[in-house]
Amino acid sequence: MHHSGTGALLSAPTEPSATAPAAGSGSGRLDLLPVPQGADDAHCVHVTLHLAGGAVLRRPHGELPVAEGDLVISGGPHPVNLLRGADCASRVFRVPCQALGISAAEVRAAGALHAPGSTGVGSLASQFLATLAVHSDGLAPLARIRLARSAADLLALLITDLLDEDAPDRSGGSAALLTRIRAHIEGTLTRPDLSPESVARAHCISVRYLHKLFQQDGTTVGQWIRHRRLEACRQELDRPPHRRVPVAVVAGRFGFASPSHFSRVFREAYGLTPTQWQARTDARLAGVQAG
Repeated sequence: MHHSGTGALLSAPTEPSATAPAAGSGSGRLDLLPVPQGADDAHCVHVTLHLAGGAVLRRPHGELPVAEGDLVISGGPHPVNLLRGADCASRVFRVPCQALGISAAEVRAAGALHAPGSTGVGSLASQFLATLAVHSDGLAPLARIRLARSAADLLALLITDLLDEDAPDRSGGSAALLTRIRAHIEGTLTRPDLSPESVARAHCISVRYLHKLFQQDGTTVGQWIRHRRLEACRQELDRPPHRRVPVAVVAGRFGFASPSHFSRVFREAYGLTPTQWQARTDARLAGVQAG
């Protein structure tokens, strides 16, 4: 399948050995949406649309036949538990994680996900993808863009639902991802551009999915960043006088817009202003020395 013009959202695969034959004649990989510069398969989810022939998805509880129009969703382009017959024809759509709000690591942790193409959201997504695979060249650029974005929105909803159904099996993956994100935040507290957007971008997930991870832990990304920054500031203010820096410098170092704003949020968190906190530290140190 050949696409021309800058508005095309579907593109032929880049591997020399991978071509995009006509629907029903074999297998090919297509980019549903442009993949961000520097991203690769590890930053994408792959959606296999089964077109014809025999295919079986091997699951822990047994083998599941894959029917025409069904979708198999995986973190890589070739799920090892998807068995295809010689007569099998399919399309693999590569979709950037940031367009879905889904982490490829989450999908990989869950294994290949299956969505029937005959019912519910899976049916809608299957129809959109089939139309794009077969009729993309005949669509006006704006129609193609809207169709691809609608397909991505449907896939985001579908994959989220499938992952939620499989939540017990993927809880470890969510916990590991959240641990990595917290470590990243901890190591970048002094960066002025630290924000939910920068954190999500660093982990190739959407801001929406990032918020979902923190909501599962009972907080928000913004609250967690502010909490860790305040804790870092508190440790700075606990330094003895000969190693101390001005309150305004501490506030600026950890991303607070002004000393007055820093003083207000610090008092809300600890019951004392930064200056009062330093005074209490001085009194405590004096008592230790006197003892």
